This record gives sequence, structure tokens and C-alpha cells, in this order.
Amino acid sequence: MKVILDTNVFISGIFFSGPPHQILKAWRDKKIQILISPEILDEYQRVGESLATKYPGIEIHPFIELLTARAELISSKNFHVYICEDPDDDKFLACAIASRTKLIISGDKHLLNVSGYQGIKVTRPRQFIDAYF
Repeated sequence: MKVILDTNVFISGIFFSGPPHQILKAWRDKKIQILISPEILDEYQRVGESLATKYPGIEIHPFIELLTARAELISSKNFHVYICEDPDDDKFLACAIASRTKLIISGDKHLLNVSGYQGIKVTRPRQFIDAYF
């Protein structure tokens, strides 16, 4: 199953327990495939490095390296989407459209509000875990 993770889901999975962490474990165990675009990867890295300063015991770089090696990188530069109330969230929809992926996992209200756009479902991490694992 191919999924796109909102930044908060990916980062929360690294730094905290709970459903986002379970999602990353499913990815590690090759039960799901994470898709990213260069824009998403940049945001993961920027946010992860910022949070790592608050949690010095957690090293973000091994996760980013693993993601770079194992995630499916999608070019979404030709897919311009202007649908979310927060324009920073449009990159997740653009990646979904470019990859024909129908599932984004997010707790972000702006993304949740556009669930169903072009057949793309946006679901919360707990709902994803309950439905698929």
C-alpha cells in the first residue's frame, strides 16, 4: 500500500510513540510504501532538524537517510495544486496526484478538510492504524 505522510505524522513517528510511530514501524517492516516529493523531503528535514534541537537524544539524519533510500521519490513539479487553506499543504496533494496515490495520512485540519479532492482520501493516523493494522 502506497501512502503519503504529512510532515507532522512522519516527525511525530520519529520523536514520539503512538499511531505515527506505528505507521513508521509498518514502513520499516515493508507493510506500506511511503511516497515523497523533493519538497516534502525538504520539509521533513527542516522540521526534524528544528525539533532535534529540543530533543538532543534523537538523531534525525539516519531517518532521513533511510527515507531517501527506501521511499519512492515522486516529481510533482508539473502538478500545481492550489486547494488547501494553508498553501504549504498543497505539496502533499500534488505528490498524491503525480503518483496517483489515493491516501494521505495527516492530522492537519487543512488537509483533512480537502479529503476527497480528486479521489484522494486524507485520514488521521489512528484511523489508518485501526483500518489497516
